[in-house]
Amino acid sequence: MAGHSKFANIKHRKGAQDKKRSALFSKLSREITVAAKMGTPDPDMNPRLRLAVQTARAQSMPKDNIQRAIDKATGGDAEDYEEIRFEGFGPAGVSLIVETLSDNRNRTVTDVRTIFSKNGGNMGESGSVAHGFERLGLITYKAEAGDEEKVLEAAMEAGAEDIASDEDGHEIWTAADDLHAVASALEKSLGEPEGAKLAWRPNVEVTVNEKEAQTLLNLIDALEDNDDVQTVWGNYDVPDEIMEKLN
Repeated sequence: MAGHSKFANIKHRKGAQDKKRSALFSKLSREITVAAKMGTPDPDMNPRLRLAVQTARAQSMPKDNIQRAIDKATGGDAEDYEEIRFEGFGPAGVSLIVETLSDNRNRTVTDVRTIFSKNGGNMGESGSVAHGFERLGLITYKAEAGDEEKVLEAAMEAGAEDIASDEDGHEIWTAADDLHAVASALEKSLGEPEGAKLAWRPNVEVTVNEKEAQTLLNLIDALEDNDDVQTVWGNYDVPDEIMEKLN
């Protein structure tokens, strides 16, 4: 089950991401509000909300912000957000899946299409790249949660399907339907995770060169800067030596 983790690579330029904390809190709040509105506002009774709250806590989001996002859903003043998935291509034929929560479909479609076209990519039709990915649950822990052997043992006991560890942390993969159950079991042995969500894992990765990587990361940054974009998944592999040059 063990293998090399690409998670730190995919979460490129963490320092730059840290500067976007207020934008991150906004995106986390939106997910919490949507999860609370779709089910009960009690995280213990609402698996999606519980995972959203755990992820927010792991990002040091204040308790008051989390509670406000839940209250917004129960107060009846929350916007009606629609989950829209976009698929497209970056340089070197890299496949990208963009997940959004939007209160205005036309605006979001236009914005995402424009970002692709202005940053060396093109938006594809629905289904054009998703066939190259698996829909799975992804639970992440920082390295401090334990060594690879400890995390591997805990993951196997919890019913996980795969694990990848490196010096930056641990990725634990589950069947999509098992995400909440595995996350709950792991919480008892490893504590709260850094993140837990449904993810798109590529079946085959595309290795990009330095020029392609720069264009690709600019495209991903532009997508992630959009208020409606929640997550960008891709099948790219940027070699460590190239990533260090771009950081």
